[in-house]
Amino acid sequence: MNRVTLRFILIAFAISFLAVSVAAQDRITDEEEARSIFEQVEDRRNSITTETAVMEMTITDSRGRTRNRSMEMWGRNEGDNSSSLIVFSDPGNVRGTAFLTIRRDGESSQKLYLPSVGRVQTITAGERGDRFMGSDFTFEDLGDQQAEDYDFVWLEEQDSVYRIRANKPDSDQYDYVEFFISRDRYTLNEIHYFNSEDEMIKRLEAEEFEQVTNELWSPSKMTMYDLREGRNTVITWSDRETNVSIPDWRFSERGLRRGI
Repeated sequence: MNRVTLRFILIAFAISFLAVSVAAQDRITDEEEARSIFEQVEDRRNSITTETAVMEMTITDSRGRTRNRSMEMWGRNEGDNSSSLIVFSDPGNVRGTAFLTIRRDGESSQKLYLPSVGRVQTITAGERGDRFMGSDFTFEDLGDQQAEDYDFVWLEEQDSVYRIRANKPDSDQYDYVEFFISRDRYTLNEIHYFNSEDEMIKRLEAEEFEQVTNELWSPSKMTMYDLREGRNTVITWSDRETNVSIPDWRFSERGLRRGI
């Protein structure tokens, strides 16, 4: 090896070492600081009290085949409490299927109405990892995630995002997650999901953000990638309305059964 080559190797090594050192300096192991950033996301989300929207879901399997679903959504925020109802409108074989999530005093409950059998099914803890209507979103993924659901580990300040790692003690699917939060808008741009072997098994990407209020930007498109099975699900939002009147019965068993 000549001296010139050796010199370039040493320079490259020094640069890479410096980059690692700088990254390490940017990583902050203060759990409360990481939590406070995530709570900023919550606060902005809670700047609206209600929301309605039309949603489209496209499921793409590992062979590139697609299935499409149309839905309508109603949501309500009341401080630490929240409710959301999704009702399928198309195609015919899922029309009227409805999914209700309610969070009260730190506890979540989920119910699914299947018109084909005419009954309301309560989603148990053991079923939270099941696929939602054959998609790459699970029932757990569709729950209202709040800061109190996580044990925060560290945060890393990158150019445009905060990267935050958090453990998920109550999850059977994920050992920990990493959130990528916009530093200027406090939006959740990506979520990476890991198992106990440090393998990233799923990735959620949010895109096409719309300004809903002075504080809140919401994505019009979200894609969940199942990295083990090579498939994905895209959900898009349209006809979004906020702070509109929604009757209480929407977030009840009556609302589940009534449909759209």
